[in-house]
Amino acid sequence: MSEVTRSLLQRWGVSFRRGADFDSWGQLVEATDKNQVLARHLQKEAQVDEYQILARHLQKEAQAQHNNSEFTEEQKKTIGKIATCLELRSAALQSTQSQEEFKLEDLKKLEPILKNILTYNKEFPFDVQPVPLRRILAPGEEENLEFEEDEEEGGAGAGSPDSFPARVPGTLLPRLPSEPGMTLLTIKIEKIGLKDAGQCIDPYITVSVKDLNGIDLTPVQDTPVASRKEDTYVHFNVDIELQKHVEKLTKGAAIFFEFKHYKPKKRFTSTKCFAFMEMDEIKPGPIVIELYKKPTDFKRKKLQLLTKKPLYLHLHQTLHKE
Repeated sequence: MSEVTRSLLQRWGVSFRRGADFDSWGQLVEATDKNQVLARHLQKEAQVDEYQILARHLQKEAQAQHNNSEFTEEQKKTIGKIATCLELRSAALQSTQSQEEFKLEDLKKLEPILKNILTYNKEFPFDVQPVPLRRILAPGEEENLEFEEDEEEGGAGAGSPDSFPARVPGTLLPRLPSEPGMTLLTIKIEKIGLKDAGQCIDPYITVSVKDLNGIDLTPVQDTPVASRKEDTYVHFNVDIELQKHVEKLTKGAAIFFEFKHYKPKKRFTSTKCFAFMEMDEIKPGPIVIELYKKPTDFKRKKLQLLTKKPLYLHLHQTLHKE
């Protein structure tokens, strides 16, 4: 073992133990006053951050193509599986559900595997797959993957083909120049209500403006990944600048909001639900709009509500007119 690899394994081990320690402390602390509530919240954030940082490092090594790596392809696959488990534990910690999908005691089984990765030759203890470079499905493509709405585990080969284009969340555009007598619209995406909000990994929203035939009228924009998750809400607090003056939008146009999140088990980013706002709803102030089941129906002909619960997309509109 080279000194470089020895140092790398030591750093991974330290990071793993630090995350697990934070995780254990979070379980032991019972909040009885405001200070302890704050302490527990900070511990939870720390353990989630530690797991996510280590997962990124492991994913990077698992996908590395350089020739000087001491890890075999099989070892890289195991490293990738450990990264997936870290992401699953991170998602479980952010969930408000009482039953965690991936427990701390499960994660602790992976520490000796990571420590002895160069000699480990047993079957991996969990049925997960390494996470490849993240791909985002184009509209309609995910419908052909035959996975269920309740997000059950799919077949072993579920995932997106290499031909699918990669897109990076966070492609917001600046406000257009003002024109006399014309109105510009800023939409603040405040939050979205979902029963499993805490389990969503790297959630973001794609915003588009479509005509009645589902044709884009403006460039599509992606928000950055959500700022935080709390109870049944995913918070964004980000401004979207409509890339067309309101008066120039065609009759029957609508603004669509597609909520997307990453699925480590299925290895792609998927649309979970969508919402839309029609032209007669453009008015200054707050607005809440209903959520619909995927696939996104840009023509608005076969709409099905996501849930009967009072969970919505919360927006705030600001009109700018000279």
